[in-house]
Amino acid sequence: MSTETWVDALSADDLPTDDVTGVIVAGRDIAIYTVGSQVYATDNLCTHGHARLCDGFLDGHEIECPLHQGKFDVRSGQPACDPVTEPLRSYPVKIDGQRVYVRLAALSP
Repeated sequence: MSTETWVDALSADDLPTDDVTGVIVAGRDIAIYTVGSQVYATDNLCTHGHARLCDGFLDGHEIECPLHQGKFDVRSGQPACDPVTEPLRSYPVKIDGQRVYVRLAALSP
């Protein structure tokens, strides 16, 4: 059984405008994206080349890995083009007041 918890990730003032930023949330490297007025979160490491996605290029709902130009849909973490084939873990996000929260499941031991 997994336990899920909303964890404070960053201030809403620190959200990028139509861009991506990397944050450490409860020891996990997370990428936070804004696309228009929507906020999304995924793991920050590419599943293909282990590059940090916060160093990549956000184009609409797709983040391009800076290492090999593979792309993921930030809404779901699904691969959008080769060479990536394995999806990213994505996380629900909510804004409460001036704080951005990410819902994390407890990692298995």
